[in-house]
Amino acid sequence: MAVNLKRSSGEDSDGGKTSRRRMLGWLTGVGLFGSAGLSAVSNFVFIKPRATYGQPQRFSVGKPEDFPEGTRSVLGARGICIVREGTKLAAISTTCTHLGCTVASAETGFACPCHGSRFDPDGNVTGGPAPRPLPWFQVTLAPNGEIEVDKDIEITPGSYLTL
Repeated sequence: MAVNLKRSSGEDSDGGKTSRRRMLGWLTGVGLFGSAGLSAVSNFVFIKPRATYGQPQRFSVGKPEDFPEGTRSVLGARGICIVREGTKLAAISTTCTHLGCTVASAETGFACPCHGSRFDPDGNVTGGPAPRPLPWFQVTLAPNGEIEVDKDIEITPGSYLTL
């Protein structure tokens, strides 16, 4: 009994034909390496944090002469009120401590238009549901002469920067 070991599919290198087995092996290898590469890229994308950071908490608000003596200037975009009394300067938050609404400047200090909290000119609670007074933030004078406010550092109420 004679066995023909030569395949009829054409594994012949001169003919240029490729066997079915070799083609399926090549496709399997490409599929495995492709999925491994895609998995590696996905893992690197996953490791990179997708945090979106808000506005910087330390920022410049201008020169001291931009805030005349005896005034309260509300900077709504930054969520603070700059208070200037003589040569003293302070920054008070305009975010209500009840639910985070933006308080408005009022004749008696600050008023929350949403839930009725009332604060005196120093940010102390005088009425409404607010659980604590408005925070005061650290104010410094930068080397270029501008006022910098750092909302990450809360200070005791009544602490002013002396110019």
